[in-house]
Amino acid sequence: MTQMIAVNVISIERGRAKEVADRFANPKSVHTFPGFIRMEVLQKENLEDHDELHICTTWNEEADFKNWLESRANGKAHGEQQEKKPAADGEGKSNPILGAELSTYTVVHRHLPAE
Repeated sequence: MTQMIAVNVISIERGRAKEVADRFANPKSVHTFPGFIRMEVLQKENLEDHDELHICTTWNEEADFKNWLESRANGKAHGEQQEKKPAADGEGKSNPILGAELSTYTVVHRHLPAE
C-alpha cells in the first residue's frame, strides 16, 4: 500500500484567506471516508497580488482518494445536498476564490522523528 497526498491550491483575493480558511475549521464528511488519514490547511506566505491556501489530504492509497472523488461527483450528479458556497455574503461581498488547481503525489519516502 502506497500512501498518497492530494493538494488543492486555492487562489484567493488578497486579504480574504482567513474567510476561506475558516470554511475548513470544522471536520467535514471527508474525515470519515475510508482511507482518509489527515487534512492540513496551509496558507502560503509573502504573496503580493493574491492569497493562497493549500488544502492537503493524505490517503492510505490512491484508490481511496479516487473513491472519495467519485462519491462527491456521484452525489452532485444525483442532487445530493453539498456544502454550498454563496456567490455573495449578507454584506454583498463576492466569492473570494479566484481559482483552484488539484495535484496528487505518491509518498515515496517518509522520515519520522526518532523515538
